[in-house]
Amino acid sequence: MAFLPSALRFRRSPRSSTTGGRFSSDLSSSEKISPRKNATSHRRQVSRADIRRSTKLRMSFAAVASVSYLVSFVFLVLILVGSTSNRTVLRDVYFFKLDLSNIIPLSAPNAMLINSIARTLGLHDFYQVGLWNFCEGYNGEGITFCSTPQTLYWFNPVEVLTNELLAGATIALPTQIITVLNILRLASQIMFGFFLTACVLTFLLVLLSPLVLWSRWYSLPFALISLVDAILIVAASVIGTVISWVFKYAAESQSALNIRAAVGTRMMVFVWIASGFALLAFVIHAGLGCCCASKRDIATGRRPVRGDSARTAKSARETTATTVGTEREDGSQETGTGTAAAHETRGVYA
Repeated sequence: MAFLPSALRFRRSPRSSTTGGRFSSDLSSSEKISPRKNATSHRRQVSRADIRRSTKLRMSFAAVASVSYLVSFVFLVLILVGSTSNRTVLRDVYFFKLDLSNIIPLSAPNAMLINSIARTLGLHDFYQVGLWNFCEGYNGEGITFCSTPQTLYWFNPVEVLTNELLAGATIALPTQIITVLNILRLASQIMFGFFLTACVLTFLLVLLSPLVLWSRWYSLPFALISLVDAILIVAASVIGTVISWVFKYAAESQSALNIRAAVGTRMMVFVWIASGFALLAFVIHAGLGCCCASKRDIATGRRPVRGDSARTAKSARETTATTVGTEREDGSQETGTGTAAAHETRGVYA
């Protein structure tokens, strides 16, 4: 080793005596810590209060999303159970209502007698259609009967009215209604499947939505599921709205029959409120995927703890002020020392 230049010789660490003469690295212990250990130490330093304070904005948005899902779920349930029984709220929730009370024009002679005869033929004054079944009744009495709920139900006016007519009685229906029966069946079944699936998804999202607080990556699957949920609800709402208005115009297309139809206002309000809150929840989940620090971000140090920047700036200002004060004191002391030395020199020469 003696013939090697000093630059190429191995250098012993000052701690070689404690290590039994073995060579050791000059790197400090802080430089040897892996990123995982750094993250662990940072997680230990961050308290729950810091995490709660730093994720307050994310918690607020997640709460709004959960409430939006809950509101949407409540209205979806009202849509599903609407017009299934003769109860206070349910009886007024229907897609459209077919009014046959004045099916024979009032201008005909003995109109009151003819109308009473029409009722004795087995027809009811009105028929209202929900998602699972239909209800029928009379204007003065209200709903008298609701059919048994059926899966993938669709209202067939020709079949219903024909089955209720007594033997030998006939009634004319607008040709437009007969023409759109196949479209009505397919659209009604699609709407039924969309509303039922969306109700299940919305219920699951109400329960699982708070999971997005932990990580921003969790917002990605939730955003996709929320998008599917919103598409199902909006598509079903569009189908239900179109079916109701098309049936209304088809029923009233022949004025000579004096058939009236009305679109259910409450049902339309319910379906579009559910759609609006589903869309709002989707927008929130999509935004949480890239915005607002999560608990994992704060715990691992990816995002700073809320309030750390202010505390750092304050401590920096205090350090600067302390340094300036120290420099001023040192300068004044040096000035005083120089002045005293000058006086002593003058005294010696004097």
